[in-house]
Amino acid sequence: MTLHDKFGRQITDLRISVTDRCNFRCVYCRSANPENHRAMDELLTWEELDRLARIFLGLGIRKVRVTGGEPLVRDGVEDFIARLAKMGVADLSMTTNGHLLAERCQRLVAAGLGRINISLDSLDPGKFERMTRTRSFANVMAGIEATQASRLKPAKVNAVLVRGLNDGEVEAFAAFARERGVIVRFIEYMPLDRRLAAERDFVPAGFVLERLHAHHHVEAVDGPFGLGPARYYRMPGAPGTIGFIAGVSDHFCASCHRLRLMADGRLKTCLFSAPERETDVRPLIGRPAELSAAIAAAIDGKSFDRSVEARDAGRRMSQIGG
Repeated sequence: MTLHDKFGRQITDLRISVTDRCNFRCVYCRSANPENHRAMDELLTWEELDRLARIFLGLGIRKVRVTGGEPLVRDGVEDFIARLAKMGVADLSMTTNGHLLAERCQRLVAAGLGRINISLDSLDPGKFERMTRTRSFANVMAGIEATQASRLKPAKVNAVLVRGLNDGEVEAFAAFARERGVIVRFIEYMPLDRRLAAERDFVPAGFVLERLHAHHHVEAVDGPFGLGPARYYRMPGAPGTIGFIAGVSDHFCASCHRLRLMADGRLKTCLFSAPERETDVRPLIGRPAELSAAIAAAIDGKSFDRSVEARDAGRRMSQIGG
């Protein structure tokens, strides 16, 4: 069985958030604020996550990305990865802030993880610490190095540019991709909890690409496996690539084939959809036929409506899972 929405898009990707906790306190994110954390008994157990994953795979999901919050802060995530791999997930990946990655990389590889994305918003240690409000720069760099030394290579390094904070590091990130052989991806600042400053802070992908063209010869290339919605460029002769995810200025709704299962058991068909359009699948876990029907109904309601960008979406990115 495969899942299609009313626009004919086949739904093949699922992001599973295993926690709403994070060990960073990034200035543009509220994941570290306790008021945004649900009680642990309100979050899906590992057994519930296993059962839901099997249902989704039976409905044609082929790609699964494990997210958070920060997924590595929840004990047992490597075992969950191993179970997903045994279920036959064709493309199994994770997004992490990298703080715990160096010490866990080989365990993730052994569990069957296929790819990894690492958040890194600044290459300047002092600026990184101001943005994340941690002293974790060395840990994250060690995590990138561990990834590059493993079969997870090349690491995807995700940078969210915020005007006045790190928008001056475009050339430095390009050099990082060229020298380290990693995939650097510039991700537009998502307006999920838009405040008056969000418009001022937003850095469009087109502006970044213009800066790159002004200093480097870059050419469009096909993206790597699992490229998703990003557009990729390469400097001739460089081993690494540079990608852009323009989720705001040049959104990719027409080709969206993604679902998000949040840690509290609610299914979100669009990153920007309002909470009232989410589907609570947790009560249906013991009723597979009803669960499958509820998932299909949710997908049938998937739309191109992004009017929620103009107001507070009621969910933080850490709660949704990226």
